[in-house]
Amino acid sequence: MSASPAFDEAFAARLDELLAWRRDVRRFRPEPLPEALVAHLLHLTDLSPSVGHSQPWRWVRVSDAEQRQAVRESFARCNAEALGDYEGEQAALYARLKLEGLREAPEQFAVFCDHATEQGHGLGRRSMPEMLDYSVVAAITQFWLAARARGVGVGWVSILEPEAVSAALGTPPEWKLIAWLCVGYPQEEHADPELVRHGWEVGRGRPSP
Repeated sequence: MSASPAFDEAFAARLDELLAWRRDVRRFRPEPLPEALVAHLLHLTDLSPSVGHSQPWRWVRVSDAEQRQAVRESFARCNAEALGDYEGEQAALYARLKLEGLREAPEQFAVFCDHATEQGHGLGRRSMPEMLDYSVVAAITQFWLAARARGVGVGWVSILEPEAVSAALGTPPEWKLIAWLCVGYPQEEHADPELVRHGWEVGRGRPSP
């Protein structure tokens, strides 16, 4: 039986600070991340909890220019449609928001949930099959915090067409797109969320001064 690690108050305070500074990054510096760092961050996702220990996350590292262009085109279509849902000042504000980093982020990942996985033998999924998707979200959160602790920013892009992304990447039909992640070193640091900073939403859970 392994000894339980002891986490002191100083560590707990630093963890609180990490949670407050996690943030969704949209502006990235162009320099690439070290390969060893990328590999380590992906390794840490396997420590994330998953229903029945199914580990259904499938990370696709996307560097191909044509595939990235297809995703940018999907974003452009979805963004234009979303803009049409707003009017007046809200439409003008939406048009000014920086909602993705698809051109700037040096690393980009499509994260899928494999609904055909046999790992875990179906444990915990009969009454709540959505737990597979939730398990992937938990892994993304773990990746995000581990990245932030090392000075790396992550931006989650959801204004996309899942079918177009899957087609561009040629993924199996059983894989459901959960997230497109832009990853890299941030251009700037902010304690408050960008949407709060630009007046889109007040939000909750802001760090104490």
